[in-house]
Parts: sequence; C-alpha cells; structure tokens
Amino acid sequence: MRSRITDVIFDLDGTLIDSAPSILACFANALARQGVQPALPLTEALIGPPLRETLQKLSGVEDEVQLGMMIDDFKQHYDSTGYKETVVFPGVDDMLHELKDAGLCLHIATNKRKRPTDLILSHLGWTGLFTSAYASDLRTPSFASKSIMLSALIQEKNVSPAQAVYVGDRSDDKFAAANNALGFIAAMWGYRDDDMFATNEQVVAAECAPQIVDAIERRFPL
Repeated sequence: MRSRITDVIFDLDGTLIDSAPSILACFANALARQGVQPALPLTEALIGPPLRETLQKLSGVEDEVQLGMMIDDFKQHYDSTGYKETVVFPGVDDMLHELKDAGLCLHIATNKRKRPTDLILSHLGWTGLFTSAYASDLRTPSFASKSIMLSALIQEKNVSPAQAVYVGDRSDDKFAAANNALGFIAAMWGYRDDDMFATNEQVVAAECAPQIVDAIERRFPL
C-alpha cells in the first residue's frame, strides 16, 4: 500500500457493523419494562449517540431513577445476548485484514460502551486486529464528545494526525475528525444523517468497504 497513512481509526456502529436490529430491540425492551411508550420512532436514526442521551430522548423520561432503570435493563439485555446478533457489513472483514496486513495500525473510537465493544470484537474474532479500542465510558467521567475521545486516542497512542484517517458514517464523526485535523472517509452504507453533506466541503466517500482501501491509497497519497 502506497499511502502516507499509518493509522486508521474506525467508528463501530454503522461503519464496521450493523447493530441496529439488536440495539433497537434492546431499546424497545427497556422501555416496555418501565411501561414507557417511545417518544420517537425506533429507527436507525437513533444509533450513534451515547446510551443515556439516546434513551432520554427516546423515552422523554426526566426522572433519573427511572432513566437509570431503563439504562440498566438495556445493558443487561444487550451485554448478555443482544450483542451476539451483530452483523458485519459486507467486505468489512476482508478490508480490515488487508489494512492490517499492509502494516497499518487500526483503532476503534465509538460512542458504544467499552464492555459491549470488547464483547463484539471478541465475538467477531477482531480483538487482535486493533491496536486500541476507545469507547464512551473508557474514562470517568465519560468522554463528553467524539472529538474529545479522538484527541485522547491521538495523544495516548502517539498517532500523527497528518498520517491518520477516521472512518465513520455520521456527521458527528466528520466533525470530530476535522476538530482533530484528521482525514475523514464517509462509510456510505451506514446510518448517515442529513448533515453529512450539509456544507460545501468535499467528503471522501466509500460506497462499499473495499473502497476504503482505495480511498486511503488515492486520496491520502505519499
């Protein structure tokens, strides 16, 4: 591979894996156990932000005790069985191995919690592919934003922003990359939102997983 890129950082949900069906089922279960009707449609648009933020919007519940119970219900269901229903997007496994075999360092930066992130990586046989996996609750208090998470990863893993790229499927991924002077590749098969192309700036887009390798070589040359 001929590219100046040495590190590739990936979002997880909507970029490497399709976790929407299992996550939405866990949301529905958590609300039902508390007798709460969803305030928003249970669609892929909910996937991405941190769990507490999403459950609060989805339920409309302000009471911290009840919200905490819903969060606990979600975690228990997802961390025991839900995560096993994760589906890998087509071509992703081969793409990850190709990048790894080319000598690049691979990382995860996700708003998912650390426990299910590790469970999923182990379940898929991917643990050894990644140099690091940063999740929303890796620190206490949790990372306030994806931008702050990426900044921590860059500093702690000695990643050069000029030689790294972030791959994600939503506008918050794009903005987080820009805030850290990282190149960005949009995974067009994911849960992308309207703001992904809301500005006039060019977005390097990959329509399928193999195109990520091509984008790294063509758009981030030596």
